[in-house]
Amino acid sequence: MDARLPALADQLLLIERELRLLGWWAPAAPAVERLASAEPFCVDTLAFEEWLQWIFLPRMKDIIEQGVGLPAACAIRPMAEMAWAVEGARVTVLLELLEEFDRLINTAA
Repeated sequence: MDARLPALADQLLLIERELRLLGWWAPAAPAVERLASAEPFCVDTLAFEEWLQWIFLPRMKDIIEQGVGLPAACAIRPMAEMAWAVEGARVTVLLELLEEFDRLINTAA
C-alpha cells in the first residue's frame, strides 16, 4: 500500500469541507452533457469548483479506495489560482489545501 493514501484521503475530505464552507458544494450533479466535456478541467462546461466536486474528488476517492496507482504528478493549485483569481483571500485556505494535495502526489512513495 502506498504510504501517502491516508494523507491523500484526509486531504480530499478537507477540500470538500472547504468547498462546503465557501458555499460551493452543489446538492445535485450538473447535467450529464456538462460532465462529458473533452476539454481539460471541463473548462467549457463547468466552473472549477464544480469540476472539483463532480470529477476530481470522486475520481481521486475511487483511486484511493481501489488502491490503484496514483497519478505520477499533480498541479491542481495553479489551475485553481487562475480560475479563482478574482476571489482573493476568500479562497486562501482552499488553495493551500490543493497545494498540499499536489505536494503529496508529487512526493515519491
